[in-house]
Amino acid sequence: MAQKIITSIIAASIALIASNVSAEDMYRGSWYLVPGASQLITDHDINAKNAGGLFIKLGKEVSENWDVQGGLSYNRANEVGIPGAHGHYNQTVLGIDALYMFSRDKFRPFLLAGVGVADNELDYSGPLPAKLNDLKNERKTWLSNVGFGAQYLISDRFGFQVDLRQQWSRARGGLEDTISLKNENSSETVSQTLFNLGAIFRFGTPAPVPVAQDTPEPIAVAAVTPEPEPVIAAPAPVAAPCKPTFETITISAEKLFAFDNDKLQDGPKPVLDNVVSQLKAHPEFKLVMINGHTDRIGTSIYNQNLSERRANQVKEYLTSQGVDANRLQAVGKGETEPVVACNGIRGKKLVECLQPNRRVIISDQEQHQIEGQMGCQ
Repeated sequence: MAQKIITSIIAASIALIASNVSAEDMYRGSWYLVPGASQLITDHDINAKNAGGLFIKLGKEVSENWDVQGGLSYNRANEVGIPGAHGHYNQTVLGIDALYMFSRDKFRPFLLAGVGVADNELDYSGPLPAKLNDLKNERKTWLSNVGFGAQYLISDRFGFQVDLRQQWSRARGGLEDTISLKNENSSETVSQTLFNLGAIFRFGTPAPVPVAQDTPEPIAVAAVTPEPEPVIAAPAPVAAPCKPTFETITISAEKLFAFDNDKLQDGPKPVLDNVVSQLKAHPEFKLVMINGHTDRIGTSIYNQNLSERRANQVKEYLTSQGVDANRLQAVGKGETEPVVACNGIRGKKLVECLQPNRRVIISDQEQHQIEGQMGCQ
């Protein structure tokens, strides 16, 4: 059984390496906590029913491809299969794992290897020979394990982790030897399979790269060319006045929203208030487009949805300040119209390089520009 499980782990690991599902990195050097539940498939020599338990781990992103996790786990089998007896098998482990991460996208498959110390305890009592009544066979021993798993981040702060691993340690007092009063203090290597499922709580995440707080471009209204003076006796033709123009405004997403978030922050609202005042002053701007853009980090579907939510947040704010909703159209462009490519860059430098792509653009659909007409420059 154990050999089949190990073979499955190796096969899955090879498949992960072959696929190399690496996406654009979101390595941030974060710390994170992983509490969860586990299921231990015990070695047949222990002769205990499969054990359930709990664990808690502290993790750290140490590089673009490596994480380290250390923590404590406890598993307990409710019965040991000794005829006429009742008992438990308990395992407590304090260990540390190294995780090789194939991706820093939201879905993060990994391989793991770890070492630690284990306390394997057989504790049973019942109608047994006097020598075995209330017997507790306990062995503190080394432990090693290998396996594979994956993380999935729902947001920059929360996600899930699952892994399957094979672990090796030593346990004292084989069951049959103990019942027959032989070698109850002997020990042997046991191979057990452990399945873990936990939640990820990230903290200490570095803030996104700050963006220079440039003064936003104003929405300008073109000056009206005055009528020319009459020439001699014949009146000169009156020049058609220029219609006011709506200058396209590009606002960095970091000025409006937190990283990987669609909730409008309070700080940038004066920038949008300037847009409100211009739209109220010029009803001739019949249709104003609000286009949301993201970078290429993450999946295209996720980025498309994020850009749409951000564009709609801006539209809702302008509407709440008295702008007619019929004059506004919110559109999400996702990652389809990048300003910069940043090819060959990874990690935090990639997040910084792609900053110009994360933006909101407000523009007049009709542009209201009459170029080349008399009196318009």
